[in-house]
Amino acid sequence: MDGRAVAPAAGTVLNALATGTGSAFAIDLETTATVDLADDGDIDAAIAGEPEADTTLIERCVELTLSEYAETAGLEPSTVGARVETDSEVPMASGLKSSSAAANATVLATLDALEIADAVERISACRVGVQAARDAGVTVTGAFDDASASMLGGVTVTDNSAEKLLAHEEIDWHALVYTPPVQSFSADADVTACKRIAPMADLVAELALDGRYGEAMTVNGFAFCGALEFSTAPMIDALPDVAGVSLSGTGPSYVAVGDRETLEAVQTDWAERDGTTRLLQTRTDGTQVR
Repeated sequence: MDGRAVAPAAGTVLNALATGTGSAFAIDLETTATVDLADDGDIDAAIAGEPEADTTLIERCVELTLSEYAETAGLEPSTVGARVETDSEVPMASGLKSSSAAANATVLATLDALEIADAVERISACRVGVQAARDAGVTVTGAFDDASASMLGGVTVTDNSAEKLLAHEEIDWHALVYTPPVQSFSADADVTACKRIAPMADLVAELALDGRYGEAMTVNGFAFCGALEFSTAPMIDALPDVAGVSLSGTGPSYVAVGDRETLEAVQTDWAERDGTTRLLQTRTDGTQVR
């Protein structure tokens, strides 16, 4: 029994570190997970091209999924093992929700291997990955905002503390991503500094819940660049022409949204900086069995 699923990355509208309320949207960079079930009870994991990478998250995703759903598939959880591998276009520790994409792809691939993927609500599968991320220590907030955007597609607004979906909307944007040549791990973020800007995060949440996502992400970007000590210069390069621009997650990537022609002009400016740029579409289909 084997399964395969793909999950998109995501960009930030509102970072949840300040208040627990967050918002994100899916973008067209994918992580693929393949899962082969075994009858030895062992779980072995690998990340393609990263032989030394920590696989705790994807192993925990498989463990929790089997614990929750193996009996539904007519199997005894304690006897089911798995071989899992992820392969990703999403750069790790870049602010583009690589952990959420890996978790979602792994959970859904495991459900596909159990042959019950269509029987499990996507938001329930998303919560399994969020718990695995908490258990693995790769998130501070639980990242339900990032995970829900990746799982459901479109843009979501969430209460991460309660794992509650506050809003979900399909969107059709172009998105430009700039990733400097450094890494930034969410678990290492200065949470205390982020909590100091809670009033700004509340404003961003109001804008997002009003559907004013571009304005929301721009306010978020300036606030969190200040709290996390990232430069606002890439944002200034993109304004005032783009619909919205923000630091994504805890950085180091920046994401701008708008029409393609405008973003192509911004890409020319961002390409002069060290790092990489990607001009992408947003995604409305979320995590899918493939």
